[in-house]
Amino acid sequence: MESQKFKKCRKKLNKTQKEIAQLLGISVKAVHSYEQGWRNIPANVERQVYFLLSRMDGNPTTRKPCWVIKKCPPKIKELCPAWEFNAGDICWFVSRTICCSDDRKDWEEKIRFCRSCEVLKSVLDL
Repeated sequence: MESQKFKKCRKKLNKTQKEIAQLLGISVKAVHSYEQGWRNIPANVERQVYFLLSRMDGNPTTRKPCWVIKKCPPKIKELCPAWEFNAGDICWFVSRTICCSDDRKDWEEKIRFCRSCEVLKSVLDL
């Protein structure tokens, strides 16, 4: 996540730097450093920010699950943790999901793929 995206996400969440720091369990200085581009935003912070954004609109069950959007075949769907835990609206949050028949083994690889996916884009909508 780039610094300007982090700042946009914080503003979309309607939080001050102090408030977002408290929500994320980090220091205000870290938030300031992320927004200035002085420090890279760690994967766990990026993931938490996306999760908070995904829960902003009240009822996440109104979103179509990823397996519907991506038209996953039953054999793939049944192997995917997003399906197993009924997390189709937050598939990008769940590790080891099988999107487009491909298991992304670590967060960095996964989020690179997810950033261009309509499921996460609908959450970010920045």
